[in-house]
Amino acid sequence: MSTSPTTHADALAAPAPVLSFSPVVLPVPGRPVDLQVRVSVPATGTGLPVILLSHGHGPSNNLSSLNGYAPLADFWAAHGFAVIQPTHLTSRTLSHLVADAPGAPDFWRSRAEDMTHILDRLDLIERTVPQLAGRIDPAKVALAGHSLGGFTAALLLGAGLNDPDTGNVVHLVEPRIKAGVLLAAPGRGGDALNGPMAEQWPIIGALDFSTMTAPALVVAGDKDDSRHFTDMGPDWHADPYTLAPGPKTLLTLFDAEHGLGGIAGYDAAETTDENPERVAALARLTAAYLHTRLHPGAPTWQAACEALTTGPNPIGRVESK
Repeated sequence: MSTSPTTHADALAAPAPVLSFSPVVLPVPGRPVDLQVRVSVPATGTGLPVILLSHGHGPSNNLSSLNGYAPLADFWAAHGFAVIQPTHLTSRTLSHLVADAPGAPDFWRSRAEDMTHILDRLDLIERTVPQLAGRIDPAKVALAGHSLGGFTAALLLGAGLNDPDTGNVVHLVEPRIKAGVLLAAPGRGGDALNGPMAEQWPIIGALDFSTMTAPALVVAGDKDDSRHFTDMGPDWHADPYTLAPGPKTLLTLFDAEHGLGGIAGYDAAETTDENPERVAALARLTAAYLHTRLHPGAPTWQAACEALTTGPNPIGRVESK
């Protein structure tokens, strides 16, 4: 990474080689299949903060699993984070095994519970992954999620959910998670949820962001127009920022569509807005945001914003509350 003051997010470590280990298999009573996770960590360093990464749904087979999101997971791990990626029950790799399981097809509760199971067993994960024992800081935990993963992240950060099956409001907040990143997450329901997919996925409109009090960075593409859910346009994906209490930050990426430049995988064919520069900038900005949240007072986020969202060719714009 360049060390010039205009491009270097000061407190992020220089990139290290990455060790990636999968699957770590965690048996979970009552779950139709064992919970499998990938763990990616820098080859060196201790006191590693954790990023839990929740995959989206997507058209690919394997990107919606522990095998996806390498452009983000690799960067985060290379810059000092322990990245843990579960394969949720919504993954296409499991469709033939769980199609009739309770909670199908959205598995909203199971997806959130996957993250709690991982945090409950961080010590087991440390012992299982070679050369990881004693290197994780269990007090520094963050969460990121893309698309449906952003929905899962919102739940764990405190959003309420009006359960369509029971009418009850459910809270699945995970207090061990100190901060989050919501990437192209779904927005409000009600009258806004009026696209052709709204009836098939009513759960998408069931979130109440007013109780999502944990610090979070909401990332929205200004060309991410999800007509299958709403005619609100790209602003719908800013709802987790607009409708939630602070502290929140909104990063609006210029010209970005739902794939945000291609975060789900290297050279993924379904990326409609492929842009490696955007992906690299997003990886750095998200790492910087979480580094500053987990190390209060660190200048990392401010430096990254100055490098990437100001000047003649900004990648996007930032606002906070």
